[in-house]
Amino acid sequence: MMSVSYTNIEKIIGPLIYLRNNHDTSYGEVVSVHTPDGKIRMGEVIEISKESIIIEVFGETDGISATNTRVTFKGEPFKVKLSTDMIGKVFNYIGEPIDISTRRMLPGKVISSQNREIEGSPINPCAREAPREIIQTGISAIDGLFTLIKGQKLPIFSGQGMPHNRLAAQIVTQASSTSEKPFLIIFCGIGILQDEAAFFLDEFKRSGKMQHIISFLNFADDPIMERLIIPHVSLTAAEYFAYDLGMDVLVVLIDITNYAEALRELSSAKEEIPSRKGYPGYLYSNLAALYERTGCLAGKQGSITQIPILSMPNDDISHPIPDTTGFITEGQVVLNRDLFKRNLYPPVEVLASISRLMKDAIGERTTRKDHADISSQAIASYSEALEIRSLISIVGEEGLKDNQNRLLDFARSFEQAFLRQDIHENRTLAETFSRLWESLSKLSRHQLTRVHREHIDEYYQETW
Repeated sequence: MMSVSYTNIEKIIGPLIYLRNNHDTSYGEVVSVHTPDGKIRMGEVIEISKESIIIEVFGETDGISATNTRVTFKGEPFKVKLSTDMIGKVFNYIGEPIDISTRRMLPGKVISSQNREIEGSPINPCAREAPREIIQTGISAIDGLFTLIKGQKLPIFSGQGMPHNRLAAQIVTQASSTSEKPFLIIFCGIGILQDEAAFFLDEFKRSGKMQHIISFLNFADDPIMERLIIPHVSLTAAEYFAYDLGMDVLVVLIDITNYAEALRELSSAKEEIPSRKGYPGYLYSNLAALYERTGCLAGKQGSITQIPILSMPNDDISHPIPDTTGFITEGQVVLNRDLFKRNLYPPVEVLASISRLMKDAIGERTTRKDHADISSQAIASYSEALEIRSLISIVGEEGLKDNQNRLLDFARSFEQAFLRQDIHENRTLAETFSRLWESLSKLSRHQLTRVHREHIDEYYQETW
């Protein structure tokens, strides 16, 4: 498509350039902005009306003049080059290899004939297949209670200062597929700090899994438009490796809150009418455009599984970001600040977490025959134990019955032997189930009301 250039800018507001609409353009079209000092900045069309075109510039608009700047429309949307050579490397928001110590682009670009639009193609709901296989994370709280299923989108809700970075690094370095298909992890850092990026890459290298990971990084001081683009680039890469090359791909996105904040900042610059807490009314559809690029498709060998991680402002799970995310995704793993203060890692809040696809994929074929029973029993018993802990402040421990004391013993064992785990500890499913039975055996047999008798006879450990 032939490029079109403008030399007169109507106005400049923050990162936005306003042009008079004199030609047919399209939403998301790439532009280059040539300043009088010879610099070239990239930009994207973000709004079109009969009278004007609004462009978001990547970076500062300092030095851009209303009369001496040339804006050239490229005639195509953002695209990213894709190749198997990307595996094991680190890239910026447009898929160019970078050195994180200097944050400069490295010589040599990705050489490939595959040049894909980053928005992806809509997935026909009828083409989706029900997920039936699991991804093992090596983390007992997830594998045992809220199992991650291939093709699922399972977010992690955290808060400021919580160990979600550690948990993300542990998932990336330990995750594995139970099938024989090649397995790839794509890590996308959205608005992260320099030392956080260094931590992640150090952990990836330490684990020896760097050759199975592709990293896309956007830093906290990068332009907000880059922050809005990078998750789409990551998911475009995931679609290529999953649906073209037949790989099982796990995408870890951190921090979705930074993405939503960038969306709010852009909406404010465009002077749009805000919705809840100042976020744009299209926050739901925008997040859905990310989350729904996940799944198993009929006729395709590979799959895309997604773990978006977000930090809840003020630990408020009803905040628009986690609230909206919960409506779109198939469950959530919630981190609890009280458990974190008690130095319990990972501080998973069991009663607030759920994996909605878990029940359809676990069992003798994929995990173990008693998995559904013992996970349900553990959650139910833990809920009862927490109620008893609250009761102690009123009646004291002396007033408790035997079965209540057993529940308290179970809760202590459940937290310390099952939930608590080292950041570099990679547990097998067998070890996870063994630890869960160790805790459940603190209860009497008649308290295991959710477990089939044959499982109790086989796995129950007499401790009383």
